[in-house]
Amino acid sequence: MMTHFITLHSFFRSLLWALVLLLAAPAGLRAQQRSKTKPMNVIFILSDDHRYDFMGFMNKVPGLQTPYMDQLAKEGAHLENAFVTTSLCSPSRASILTGQYAHTHTIVDNNAPLPEGLTFFPEYMQKAGYQTGFFGKWHMGNTDDMPQPGFDQWISFKGQGVYYNPILNINGKPVQQLQGSYITDLLTDQTLDWLKKRDKNKPFFAYLSHKGVHAEFEPAKRHAGKYKDMPVIAPPSMYLTATENSKVYGEKQEPKGPVNTRDIPEWVRKQRNSWHGVDGMYDGDIEFDAFYRQYCETLLGVDESIGRVLDYLKKEGLDKNTIVIYMGDNGFIFGEHGLIDKRNMYEQSIRVPLLVRGPGVVKPGLKVPQMMLNIDIAPTILAMAGLPTPDNMQGTSFLPFLKGQPVVNWRDRMYYEYYWEWAFPQTPTVFGARTDRYKYIYNHGIWDTNELYDIKNDPEEMNNLIRDPQYEQIARELKADMWNWLESTNGLQIPLKNAPHKRIDLPFKGTY
Repeated sequence: MMTHFITLHSFFRSLLWALVLLLAAPAGLRAQQRSKTKPMNVIFILSDDHRYDFMGFMNKVPGLQTPYMDQLAKEGAHLENAFVTTSLCSPSRASILTGQYAHTHTIVDNNAPLPEGLTFFPEYMQKAGYQTGFFGKWHMGNTDDMPQPGFDQWISFKGQGVYYNPILNINGKPVQQLQGSYITDLLTDQTLDWLKKRDKNKPFFAYLSHKGVHAEFEPAKRHAGKYKDMPVIAPPSMYLTATENSKVYGEKQEPKGPVNTRDIPEWVRKQRNSWHGVDGMYDGDIEFDAFYRQYCETLLGVDESIGRVLDYLKKEGLDKNTIVIYMGDNGFIFGEHGLIDKRNMYEQSIRVPLLVRGPGVVKPGLKVPQMMLNIDIAPTILAMAGLPTPDNMQGTSFLPFLKGQPVVNWRDRMYYEYYWEWAFPQTPTVFGARTDRYKYIYNHGIWDTNELYDIKNDPEEMNNLIRDPQYEQIARELKADMWNWLESTNGLQIPLKNAPHKRIDLPFKGTY
C-alpha cells in the first residue's frame, strides 16, 4: 500500500502554500518573488487511446516513427509502468483532473452529466497566481463544450468531436473552423497562440487535450498512406478465441509459453464477433489491417504537436523552466484476445505512455519502473507548482522520483474498476488488482470465469491460472485485497447513472 512521502522541506513548503491559497493571486506571486524561486511552468499534453508500447523508442511496432516522443524520453523521464484506474475516456479524464478514483468522483461512463461539487486541480493553480488554459477534448461525463472551472482560456468541442472542419467553443462562443482544417493542428495552434499572448509576469499551465488517436482514425492529409506498407503484427493471443469462420489478420505470431484456452471467459470469446472484436469490428466498416495502419498514421499528428510545443519553448527560451508531460488517457487493444478498443483490464487497455521533460528537475534518460496512476497526475502537477496535495485526492505526487530522490513505501500494486455501459454491453463490470508479478481480474455480475495471470512469465496473458491449485492462495489474497480496497475507499456501491433516459416526472405504478 502507498503512503505519502514527505521530506521536512516539503512539509514546511506545503504549510506555506496552504497559507498562500488563502490569499489573493498577486500576494502569492509576491511570496514567490521574495523567496527568489521562479515557479515552474507546466504543459500537460493528453492523447486519446494511445497504448503504452506504440512509440518508436519502444521498438514494438516495426516502422513506427515518433521522433518527438522519443525526444521526450531521451531528454526527460520515461515512467515505464503508468496505468489508468479506469480504461475509458470520461472516467479517466475525471481521475486526471480530480486525483480521485472513478467511484469517488462518480463519473463512470461517457454519457452522464458532471456531478456537482467536483474540484479540478487547475483551480488551485489559478488561486496561486497561475494563468491556465484548456485546449481540446473535454468529454468528461457529458457532451457539453462550455467553459469549466479552473481555466482562464477555454478551447473545446462537443463530445468526441471530429478530425476535420470542427466547430470550436472559444471561451463560450462556437466558432466554425476553416474548410480542410485538422483538429490536432488547430488545438496546437490555439495553445501556442495563447502562450504567445500570455502575461509574461505570471507562470502558466496549459492543458493540451487531443482528440487523436481516438477511433475512427483519420490522419492529417500529409500523413495519409504513409504506413500503407507497414507490416501488421498480430499478437499471439489474437487467435486463441478464433473459430473456423475467423479471418486472418497481419503476420501471425506463435505463443512463446503455455496457453490455456479452456479458461478464456465466455464474454471474451463472444466479443470477438462484436463491435469491439476483430471479426465484427465497427460492423465490418473497416478491415483490421487498415484500422491498425490508420491508427499509426493518426498518431503522427499528435507526435508533431509535441514537437511544435518543444520547438516553441526552445525558441522563446522557456524550455529551461517549463515541464512538459505527455500521457494517454487510456490504452487500446489491437487484436489481443481477439479484441479491439479498451474497457477491460488486459495490459494493452490499462497501460499508457507517460513521459516527463523538465531540465533542472528531471534527469535526462531517466527510467522509472514504479507504478504510476492517472490519479497521481493532479498531485504531481500541483507539487511542480509548489502546492500541497488536497486531502480529497487519492493519488500521490511522483515528483520525488523525477528528481531522483529516494521514496519509501511507494505502492506495490494498483487497482482497477470499469462499470458496464448500456451503449456497449459486450464488456461486463470489471474489478481487479495488479502487482508487479500477478494480475487478478474479477468479472462482476456475470456467470463466467475470473482470471489470474503471472504477467512476469506470461506478459501476453494467455495462461489463465485461476483453476491452478498452486496459485489458489495468490488468487484469494488478491481478490480479498481488491474488495478491501473498494471498501476502504467507499467503492462498494456502483454509482448508477440515468444517462441514456430523459427524466419523466410521473409516479411509478409498476413495470413500464
